[in-house]
Amino acid sequence: MVGFQCYYDTWFEQLRHLVQQLSQSPNPPTTDEHHHQLRQLIHKAMSHYADYYAAKSVSAKHDVLEFFSPPWTTALERSLHWIGGWRPTTAFHLVYTESSILFESHVVDILRGFHTGDLGDLSPVQFARVSELQIQTVHEENDITDDLSDWQDDSSDLAAVTYGNVDRKMEKLVGILERADQLRLTTMKSLVELLTLQQGAEFLVAAAELQFGIHGWGLQQDRHRGNN
Repeated sequence: MVGFQCYYDTWFEQLRHLVQQLSQSPNPPTTDEHHHQLRQLIHKAMSHYADYYAAKSVSAKHDVLEFFSPPWTTALERSLHWIGGWRPTTAFHLVYTESSILFESHVVDILRGFHTGDLGDLSPVQFARVSELQIQTVHEENDITDDLSDWQDDSSDLAAVTYGNVDRKMEKLVGILERADQLRLTTMKSLVELLTLQQGAEFLVAAAELQFGIHGWGLQQDRHRGNN
């Protein structure tokens, strides 16, 4: 699994570079060129996430258990994980939080009828769609959680089963992890699609910065624990 850890480290640094590009892009876009540039960057970022989950799926078939306690993450990150990664509904909390912060910072302008076009300026239709998507995602999250619970219940006699049965159980666990990862990716795609280019870029930057922040805090905690 050293190979995947190297892949992840490279992928993580490339994500930093993509986020920097998104942050520095003209936002809001005011020309056709700006729109094209931002659309390309968003597509590049989403493809980057898709590549990660594709590589993860391939590696998980060789050692799925590694992804339930990945050494390339910190103890803090692992404490927040849901089935080998971030909980999909976290994306909605992030949208609501960013929207609230930006709305409060522009509330006077918005009340005067000026539109900022950012996440603080979500339309009623967008809010309704986000809510619908959140409800759908919660149901899918619960279904996958139930599948993992069933897998765990069936593993009570794991020590007594044959190697062949163990292999089949690991294959089921791979399937559960892949469903969770697919929901993570689908949730991000769906949110980006219902947002404007400006809002989609802001969401992707906020999501990545949250990931960077938690990783950084986790590294500090791990160093502190290692020194005690």
